[in-house]
Amino acid sequence: MDEALWKKYIPMTETIYYTLLAVMYPRHGYAIIQYVDTLTKGRIILGTGTLYTMVGRLAADGVITTVPGSEKKTYRLTDAGMGLLRKETERLRMQLEDGQKILAGGVSAVLDMENTYGAIH
Repeated sequence: MDEALWKKYIPMTETIYYTLLAVMYPRHGYAIIQYVDTLTKGRIILGTGTLYTMVGRLAADGVITTVPGSEKKTYRLTDAGMGLLRKETERLRMQLEDGQKILAGGVSAVLDMENTYGAIH
C-alpha cells in the first residue's frame, strides 16, 4: 500500500471511517448518509456538504471510485481504500484493547505499566 496514503489517512476521522465502511458496496451519496446514520444509531449524521467534499478528496486520492453506468453518482471502495480501512480497523482494535486492559485493571494496571516501563511524565 502507498505509504503516502497511510500518512494522510491514518489515524482516520470517524466520518471517513464510516464512509469507507458504507462504500464497501456501491452506494450513492444519500444512501451513504442513511447507511452511516443507521449503522451509528444516529451518532454520526453526515451533512451533504461534508460528504461530497470528503468523497471528492477520497476519489482524487484513489481511495474510492465512482461506479460507471449508475443513474446516480455511486461510489465504491478501491483496493487501496480497503487496505486503509483494514489498517485503521486494526489500529482501533489495538487501541480499544489497551483501554479495556487499563480500565479493567484500574490503578493497579497503571502502576504495573509504570513499574515495567517507567513512569510517563
